[in-house]
Amino acid sequence: MTRIALDPLVADLDGESAALRAAGPLAEVELPGGVHCYAVTHHAEARQLLTDSRVVKDINVWNAWQRGEIPMDWPLIGLVNPGRSMLTVDGAEHRRLRGMVAQALTVKRVERLRAGIEALTNASLDRLASLPKGETVDLKAEFAYPLPMNVISELMGVDAADHPRLKELFEKFFSTQTPPEEVPQMMADLGALFTKIVDDKRANPGDDLTSALIAASEDGDHLTDEEIVNTLQLIIAAGHETTISLVVNVVEALQTHPEQRERVLNGEVPWENVIEETLRWNTPTSHVLIRFATEDVPVGDKVLPKGEALIVSFGALGRDEAQYGPTAGEFDITRSPNRHIAFGHGPHVCPGAALSRLEAGVALPALYERFPGLELAVPASELRNKPIVTQNDLYELPVDLG
Repeated sequence: MTRIALDPLVADLDGESAALRAAGPLAEVELPGGVHCYAVTHHAEARQLLTDSRVVKDINVWNAWQRGEIPMDWPLIGLVNPGRSMLTVDGAEHRRLRGMVAQALTVKRVERLRAGIEALTNASLDRLASLPKGETVDLKAEFAYPLPMNVISELMGVDAADHPRLKELFEKFFSTQTPPEEVPQMMADLGALFTKIVDDKRANPGDDLTSALIAASEDGDHLTDEEIVNTLQLIIAAGHETTISLVVNVVEALQTHPEQRERVLNGEVPWENVIEETLRWNTPTSHVLIRFATEDVPVGDKVLPKGEALIVSFGALGRDEAQYGPTAGEFDITRSPNRHIAFGHGPHVCPGAALSRLEAGVALPALYERFPGLELAVPASELRNKPIVTQNDLYELPVDLG
């Protein structure tokens, strides 16, 4: 099996995803830093593995981890070993840690947040409208980032004053380019910041999910301080990064497919279709790290060996022709059915999927209603991905608002 090295600079994500698909449903890959693992790259096999009890989240199953081959200053260590939370356990422990978060993020409860999301969206659009006319705007920094960060922070009770420091630390947390000597301190700083937030909420509880987690623990649900801190960090990280990329990717897709953009803006095709097709075609999450095989697991005509690590390559499987037909590589907002798994599948499916869809569903129509003449300020070929192997994330999205 030929090993495919994932590009730490993410210079050509589409080309890399195509190579992974061509390697078959199970590809042997090398993560930045020389760490070996396997990737599932086809839709059907991904669905199967994401519900297979032989593929678990317990890092102690990983042969390379047991042998001491994974250094603690590896830039991706925080994604591979983020501490105990619902992300890193299975079975009853996973259900215990996930329960309260999932209850807070049901479609029905998330819908109650709509008015607040609309208000935050309008405030962001007002800020954009106040900028000097004719000035190029980085839509990612000025619109796509503030909205989900404000929404998830309000939900979790994180003060806006912490946003600049969180942005700085998460930049290092996700990047493959963080110098190894800075990794341990970055991880310690993230832990200290979230510990402070939890301590503050314990002293001054509010109407937020962090306070609810603390109260549930004190009432007998037995969440440890470590579990609460790690859960908070997980939700803040995942709760803004995915939505940022989703909003940015929708705008890029529409601006590079003007005939389809016109069909959306004239009401011929609903925004829901645009969001779902973007999630499939240009998914916000390129690779999800990491699961481990407790025994040899057949995958197609190959085998995921016992003790080896598996990543899910959503960027590859989102354009799998076996699932989506010969037009899988095309952006088509009329695609039906469109049964993608961009938010995962099985027990660890993303609990924040409904929130991300709602935010995008509010923000994008409002953006184009306010700025119908919006255009990219540079050719799409000049847009560059950040060096993040897990997120399909641009450095910036320069636009002219029109």
